[in-house]
Amino acid sequence: MKKGKKLYEGKAKILYTAPDKGTAIQHFKDDATAFNNQKKATIEGKGILNNRISEHILSSLNNIGIETHLIKRINMREQLIKLVEIIPIEFIIRNIATGSLTKRLGIEEGTVLQKPLLEFCYKSDSLGDPLIAREHIYAFNYCDVTALNFITKQCFRINDFLQGMFKGIGIKLVDFKLEFGKTKNTSTNEKILLADEISPDTCRLWDATSEKKLDKDLFRKDLGNLIQGYQEVARRLNILHEQSNVRPIKFSKPTEVRIKKK
Repeated sequence: MKKGKKLYEGKAKILYTAPDKGTAIQHFKDDATAFNNQKKATIEGKGILNNRISEHILSSLNNIGIETHLIKRINMREQLIKLVEIIPIEFIIRNIATGSLTKRLGIEEGTVLQKPLLEFCYKSDSLGDPLIAREHIYAFNYCDVTALNFITKQCFRINDFLQGMFKGIGIKLVDFKLEFGKTKNTSTNEKILLADEISPDTCRLWDATSEKKLDKDLFRKDLGNLIQGYQEVARRLNILHEQSNVRPIKFSKPTEVRIKKK
């Protein structure tokens, strides 16, 4: 499928126009970033694994009636998707306390929450994706009440499904990020779709027994081989056989970054 002009380039993906109106081609890069783009590296094969894992998960969600932007996977690195206008909010669902939650509230790492916690962050790299409340969302018209109520229900439905999926393959779904977008059509039947990706880049995934990290924390905290972690997730999902040309260990040389402590 022929790609058109570049529409957008983010830290992990590039969007191009597609031949059919209202669609786009989403290309998964090998770039890895952390700490709001302060730590960077190029990790060979990461984009291929994220493409395949996200395609598997989004297809599964489509099959249970949760509409996503995914149309189909085109090749090892690209997907055909429905073009949407992204709502400028990151929806963070937490099942186990870790990361910024433990730092903000002094909660012990690994504390299992009594029920899933949904947090909202304003999508802005320059501001560091700050935590916001529902009142901010309404005050600045990021999303209306009806849409936010719908998305909230979708977030908890997705969490229930993914927790079951990962529990079945011996993985704890600790927390994850979701993004949603509105379809770009002129009719009044505007739809809100799950967009972006769901992969080890956007989820924290721990082995259920050892609690070994199988997600981007491997890169973020220098805990081990990121590709091996992502491959293990794909292997347990029974989709690794399609990734035969992803080399298991080889890394491109990372960019060394010194992060100043505040």
